[in-house]
Amino acid sequence: MSATTPIFLDVDGTSIAVRHAAGTEPGIVWLGGYKSDMLGTKAEKLSEWALGEGRAFLRHDYSGHGESGGAFTDGTISKWLDESLAVFRRFTQGRPILVGSSMGAWIALRMVQELRKAAENSVAGLVLLAPAPDFTFELIEPVLTEAQKRDLREKGLFEEPSDYSAEPYIYTRALIEDGRTNRVMTGPIDTHCPVHILQGLADPDVPPSHALKLVGLLPADDVTLSLIPDGDHRLSRPQDLDMLVRAIDAMVRQAG
Repeated sequence: MSATTPIFLDVDGTSIAVRHAAGTEPGIVWLGGYKSDMLGTKAEKLSEWALGEGRAFLRHDYSGHGESGGAFTDGTISKWLDESLAVFRRFTQGRPILVGSSMGAWIALRMVQELRKAAENSVAGLVLLAPAPDFTFELIEPVLTEAQKRDLREKGLFEEPSDYSAEPYIYTRALIEDGRTNRVMTGPIDTHCPVHILQGLADPDVPPSHALKLVGLLPADDVTLSLIPDGDHRLSRPQDLDMLVRAIDAMVRQAG
């Protein structure tokens, strides 16, 4: 299979698009952000790097994203978590490294919890970019306007402009309510693997204080926090991508 051709995995009746390149272990598993797809700048950079290293690389689109089926407005953290676990269990071998961007960091942390609950010690490390765990509860709910609260009650969703797309961001009542049941920042988080967090200090969407709070909840693990003074939320500039690759390469060597 070529690196540019998706295959599809049925997860609870939804067709999930997957790109998987076999290679040496530990492999890399990419988990994208909210309304991002697996052909974004960071995912493509990692695909290119993994190919050059001969390293296994796995990525997929959540339902309602990219090439996957399903409606975006039907998505919740629980649904996207279940899809990610299904893809992980179907395609990975050994103990790969999870790389989560923004919401993908939340998915990664929940995956570790669920894998450990199932007695699957399956993750060698986490690299988290502009991590946004619990973003619905921590970052959205506290600043909802009265108009947005009314739209959630009456329409089941609200929209707001996006700096990254011509289409607005859509936040549904189901997403926000489900987010409360998937919170990870309620107490110590035991990943039982090394964690490297990359956070831009000029991030307008996820404040650096959120990353610092996350670090404080990872007391039992080997945690590295890299702060990027002029880094924004996307962390997709050439220098950001180089830092991401270096972080993953170091994690690979540590895992090996």
